[in-house]
Amino acid sequence: MADDPKELVLYVQSKKAVTTFYRPPTSTSGSVPSSTGRAPDEESVSDSPVFFLSDDQARCVALVEETASHRGYRIRVVDVEKVGRLERLVAERLRGVQNFPVLTSPKGPRLEGVAQFTDESLAELMPAELKGSRAFAYLKVKGGDLDRIRTLLETLPEVKEMHFLTGDWDILVVLDFPSTDSNKRRVLDFVTDRIRGIPEVLDTSTVVPEYSVTKFPL
Repeated sequence: MADDPKELVLYVQSKKAVTTFYRPPTSTSGSVPSSTGRAPDEESVSDSPVFFLSDDQARCVALVEETASHRGYRIRVVDVEKVGRLERLVAERLRGVQNFPVLTSPKGPRLEGVAQFTDESLAELMPAELKGSRAFAYLKVKGGDLDRIRTLLETLPEVKEMHFLTGDWDILVVLDFPSTDSNKRRVLDFVTDRIRGIPEVLDTSTVVPEYSVTKFPL
């Protein structure tokens, strides 16, 4: 069966220790000390292996799971210390791995080591469909105070980015609207009413994509 493109595997490497923490047995009636001088319940508790994850790896797990929940992905966490050394060595996706955690995707790219787990790298590994509507408006403005035009555009919540250009157009504005307003007519009404209402704006040309995917953090 082909890999699910929406499921990523996060490999972590815990450490194994033997706890020496004593907990009283649940029942003390008829307890007989073992040859070690400890009650059977005490012996089984203190000799049980305990696996724990370092704080830096635990932080990576939390970051990956949070990012995945926002972008519609599923994360399967595998602790290589628990699945066994042989399986870890022959696993194709872990060949050459030196540092954990490791996040793998069905398409091949992977992140390895704590330092690679950032919002930007996770967003690139998990591209997501945009929930709202993003549009791109080219503006032609008459010569004057660009700082004033920039200030006026910045006051509009829908304006997310401004790029100042050379050539036929002077400014490229990136607009973002919530899903409730993801209507092409709504976008164009905003451009003609609000942006072209700025006296210095002479002309506009707006592109409204039919479908958008982003690798930027949401």
